[in-house]
Amino acid sequence: MSHAALLSTARQWLASGVPCVDVSVVAHRGSVPRESGTHMLVSAGEVAGTIGGGHLELKAIQAAQELLAAGSQRLAALAHAPLDLHFPLGPALGQCCGGSVTLRLQPLTADALAAWSTATPRFHLQLYGAGHVGRAIVALLAGIDCRVQWIDEREAEFPPLRPGAFEPAHIERVCVEPVEAEVAVAPPLSHYLVLTHSHDLDLRITEAILRRGDFAFCGLIGSQTKRGRFMHRFEQRGIGADTLARLTCPIGVPGIAGKEPEVIAIAVVAQLLAGGTG
Repeated sequence: MSHAALLSTARQWLASGVPCVDVSVVAHRGSVPRESGTHMLVSAGEVAGTIGGGHLELKAIQAAQELLAAGSQRLAALAHAPLDLHFPLGPALGQCCGGSVTLRLQPLTADALAAWSTATPRFHLQLYGAGHVGRAIVALLAGIDCRVQWIDEREAEFPPLRPGAFEPAHIERVCVEPVEAEVAVAPPLSHYLVLTHSHDLDLRITEAILRRGDFAFCGLIGSQTKRGRFMHRFEQRGIGADTLARLTCPIGVPGIAGKEPEVIAIAVVAQLLAGGTG
């Protein structure tokens, strides 16, 4: 679960009055599963987020549930004096990381939630196309700390919003025409993925990105044949060789075979997380 998704869950639990313990990593040293600033929420019957799994997480969940079972007075006292637990991962828990962590257990309150640090997005992405591959990519990005503008001129192509379903706040649906005009509003060093239903539309969007020039990554779905045809047109329109060399087409890290939308999505998201390389 991404930081943004966990934050949304915390707000929902807080608003609904669910008794909950906020387990956070407040200090770490050496090799550890998760670093300082990581949070996990524990209620009587549910756990959201992770502090890294393994024996450490099991011990933390047990400690949090014992505090919940002790009742509201214990939780109220914990709000004023949080419980800090220190774990050397090797000697105490038999984990091979070898480092140490200090966990803080306190009830989830508005003040505690306000103190959560804001995660820096891994990247800002403009994703053009709400077809099968676009949907599969968005499904993977729902759990990753990033910012996504999901853009398509056909509103009906976006999957329907289900009542009560979790919709990640970091993924924004944008239905606009002409879609290529959205390129101009992206922040500098954005990532772009172009995978619409139309080659002509792909061409217009990609040209706008290349002419802007300040992209961190520009990926265009298609074959080597499509790349060759597009490169020829861009050359005719005066786009420089240095800029064209930065266009990625086909997209996805190499070595992942398969044309199923879900397989393509895995390869593409891996490429984004690697900084657009591969």
